[in-house]
Amino acid sequence: MKKMKCGMTFGVFALACCLGQQVLVVAVAQDSQTGVSVGSVAAADSTRSGSADGVLKDVPSSPAVTGERRPLYRLRKSDVVAISFTFAPEFDQNVSVQPDGFITLKGVEQIYVEGTTVPALRETLREAYSSTLHDPEVTIALKDFDKPYFIATGQIVRPGKYELRADITVTEAVAIAGGFNEAARHSQVVLFRRVSDGMVESHLLDVKSMLKSRDLKEDMHLKSGDLVFVPQNAISKIRRYLPTSSMGTYMSLPQF
Repeated sequence: MKKMKCGMTFGVFALACCLGQQVLVVAVAQDSQTGVSVGSVAAADSTRSGSADGVLKDVPSSPAVTGERRPLYRLRKSDVVAISFTFAPEFDQNVSVQPDGFITLKGVEQIYVEGTTVPALRETLREAYSSTLHDPEVTIALKDFDKPYFIATGQIVRPGKYELRADITVTEAVAIAGGFNEAARHSQVVLFRRVSDGMVESHLLDVKSMLKSRDLKEDMHLKSGDLVFVPQNAISKIRRYLPTSSMGTYMSLPQF
């Protein structure tokens, strides 16, 4: 009886060990599968989040909203691009973006390109000409485009549109436009910046205090399309209603 009980005990223990090993094997298999699936998801996410050239979908959006750094230029109306085919020079052409946003091409139908980046246009042309050419090699160069600019308006000497040829600030932009005139309100210069079709930022700058304190840390750097507006001061607004004989008294007051 003792031998039988010992045999039964050993059999139960062996069976439990086998079941434990099976459970352990299943758990390890599940863990490995989970690791593989997580890795696959992470790889898929990394693939969706970016590519070698940083272009996945050509969706026009504002860098100020998306946080995109060094955004690529997007084609606009009247831009001119030179299209070259490495192995089919007969299809080389210079095209201009029409007012409706389309370009007219040799051998294929019109393509809408307004708001498209150059890398995205290259892929679109390769697909468009794939029925005519075998694996076409396309090179695109911007020949004429809307150059970076800023607009200065309000109470400055020479209001107008100026090319943004370098990294300049608001105070430098005012100087380029001839400086403040006698009716300018130096303490409330406004910088308007369009960040999307329906969104415009405005920044109020006290240029007078910055120049007086010799501290330009708050002097904002301009971006293409910015508008610098200099409002009119209070004295100049009421000057037209003051008697001429009293002008000397009011002219000695500090400007705002």
